[in-house]
Amino acid sequence: MDIVIKIVQFFLCFTILIGIHELGHFFMARVFKIRVEKFYIFFDPWFSLFKFRRGNTEYGIGWLPLGGYVKIAGMIDESMDKEQMRQPAKPDEFRSKPAWQRFLVMIAGVVMNVVLAVVIYCGICYTWGDTYFSNEEARWGYNFNEAGHRLGFQDGDRIVSIDGQGVDDLNKFVNALIITEGDRRVTVDRGGREVELTLPMEELIAVRRDKGYEGLLTLRFPFLIDSVTAPSAAALRAGDEVVGIDNLRDAQLPEYQEYLKSRAGDTALVTVLRADERLRLEVPVSEQGHLGVIAVAAPYTLHTRDYTFWEAIPAGIRKTGSVISSYWEQLKMIVQPKTKLYEEVGGFIAIGSIFPSEWDWQDFWMKTAFLSIILAVMNLLPIPGLDGGHALFTFWEMVTRRKVSDRVLEGAQYVGLIIILFLLLYANGNDVYRFFIK
Repeated sequence: MDIVIKIVQFFLCFTILIGIHELGHFFMARVFKIRVEKFYIFFDPWFSLFKFRRGNTEYGIGWLPLGGYVKIAGMIDESMDKEQMRQPAKPDEFRSKPAWQRFLVMIAGVVMNVVLAVVIYCGICYTWGDTYFSNEEARWGYNFNEAGHRLGFQDGDRIVSIDGQGVDDLNKFVNALIITEGDRRVTVDRGGREVELTLPMEELIAVRRDKGYEGLLTLRFPFLIDSVTAPSAAALRAGDEVVGIDNLRDAQLPEYQEYLKSRAGDTALVTVLRADERLRLEVPVSEQGHLGVIAVAAPYTLHTRDYTFWEAIPAGIRKTGSVISSYWEQLKMIVQPKTKLYEEVGGFIAIGSIFPSEWDWQDFWMKTAFLSIILAVMNLLPIPGLDGGHALFTFWEMVTRRKVSDRVLEGAQYVGLIIILFLLLYANGNDVYRFFIK
């Protein structure tokens, strides 16, 4: 059942994204009175599941659920309809329109994907708000995984700043480490003393390649007393923070609990902080290895920033801009051979795997907005066959006043299709290697 939920989310998301993208091309073409011959959800090689004709356009649903398309009359696209291109141009064809109109038709799909992301992020801000953990509350610092220790962090460090900028949202901090074009300077509070760490870009890239950023830092859980339950622990009070038991100092709650088992039936010298005063108290330990107190289960609080309807609009726009900027930086890192981050590129399996096995509307819309931005950015790449490639040739015509010949466009389309096919094979080949071989 889990895999079914993942698959349903993937295809629903993909259908929305491609449908909105193609709708952008469709509407802009109709604005300029360009004939659209087909508008399909999913692809229809050989046959379609459902279709009808209205005016000059055939609308339908294909059987191959990998997106959708619009076929615009008089345009050299992936259909490679050469027969139509040999006929004299008609007034309602794409090739008969001014360059600026053709340019707008080409970029309309990308614009619609960005607009979709803005709408989704606005809706998320308004419906669920913005939930985050404030770094200011990490009074006891963090524990770091092996990758964090290699970078120079020590357990108990508190994050102060990165490249001189204060840190509030931890997600932004981790993103700044794995998306970088150079070394990072991180200042930490280590036992009341500020220490500056220089994190080399090569090390940060290695952490990213090894996925060391997963669980890079986790909150430390102190031993805070919520209430006293045994008369033998009367010396302790609610609100005390246990900072030492015998010779075990500055540990975490699980470590103290494990140590107390070794002192079962005996007494322990418990050091506590009470109103900024450090006290050392002798407390009996029960036969079960307990002090007779209940610890605070969750000393941290998640914050939610709520938005009104009108506040959610600029918040959604800012979020979209931030995600576009972040993804563009990642893309620049991936295409640098020395980083070897091209190994991260994934296909349909990798995309499908990001969806959870349980249905969560907030998570679904967050991922749909993110993938909408990826689709927009990827389509803007100047590769023939993609919107960016078509737009580039049209922009060249607008600047030089010279139209690129149909023969050149056809040749470029073939080259673009080969490049796109190679990228698809490489990305999905990576999936097969990562999920079934490695």
